[in-house]
Amino acid sequence: MKLLIITQKVNKNDSVLGFFHAWIEKLSEQFEQIEVVCLEMGEYDLPKNVTVHSLGKEEGKGRLTRVWRFYKYIWTLRKNYDAVFVHMNQEYILLGGMLWKLFGKKIYMWRNHHAGTILTNISAIFCTKIFCTSRYSFTAKYKKTFLMPVGVDTSIFKSDKRIARKRDSILFLGRMSPVKKPDMLLNVLISLYGQGVDFSATFVGDQGPDDDAYYVSLKEVARNSGLFNTKVTFLPGVPHSETPKYYNSHEIFVNLSTSGMYDKTIFEAMACECLVLVSNENLRNIVDDKFIFDYGDKKMLCAKLERLIKLADNEKKDAGAKLREIAEKNHSLSLLTQKLYKEIINIV
Repeated sequence: MKLLIITQKVNKNDSVLGFFHAWIEKLSEQFEQIEVVCLEMGEYDLPKNVTVHSLGKEEGKGRLTRVWRFYKYIWTLRKNYDAVFVHMNQEYILLGGMLWKLFGKKIYMWRNHHAGTILTNISAIFCTKIFCTSRYSFTAKYKKTFLMPVGVDTSIFKSDKRIARKRDSILFLGRMSPVKKPDMLLNVLISLYGQGVDFSATFVGDQGPDDDAYYVSLKEVARNSGLFNTKVTFLPGVPHSETPKYYNSHEIFVNLSTSGMYDKTIFEAMACECLVLVSNENLRNIVDDKFIFDYGDKKMLCAKLERLIKLADNEKKDAGAKLREIAEKNHSLSLLTQKLYKEIINIV
């Protein structure tokens, strides 16, 4: 089978979407040919049976040009693909769904987010199947939805004994936006410091397109608390390939997103044997309760983070190894691409 993939970015160095480069590479082992149409193209290194086409955002092309290119690609490449896999962006199904139906192409959508609209419902009508990782995702409600592994390359995300894991260190890695709640973690750290709890914390990530003021305010809060560049450090986003060293150099990874998101960073950290503290109900009864706090509950986050910091070294090591086993068994990239392939070509 030949596959058309529609995605936002193809750039292995992107701090947010760089992971998708590995997805495409792994899927290319399953499919005869893959055509990729992306909104924005950066650096990539993909097998010969993969061809990448850009809508031109990296060239500064306007919306009309990008829409024109989209229709040009799905028409001129129509004999090069049997099915369509749209990653996250339902807009492309709204634009191309009718044409793909006329071409006789089956449509598959990956969308994993707690929020959705009537447009999500409309795009779902065109789809043969929908994929997500969280049972709390907006798209989990459809009968045609299949829950999938998160898809972490556990051959890259793993414990690296060459990197020293700093004692009592905390990592936040992700977009510096209100939806990710780094401000909540920062306030908890200030509280812990006031209680005499020793730690170091690193915030790694770039602000969102409209979040400059928010990011500046985060740093200002850290300065006013006396923690800036002493106990708390802010670093810009890094290429996806560089993130394993951050997981490996920290003991605890904190993720404050809603259960509807099921961020892949949780499992990247687990695969690196980093302890996690998350507000994600998908992990309830899968990991020990000491790694889960109620979404938005600052008091519980504070108490559980202090408990993890104060675990004995051997307890931290044993817990990290168990978290690695869970990530590798249930959410590896190999498992994800095998399941996607089977669902798309309808292997029972």
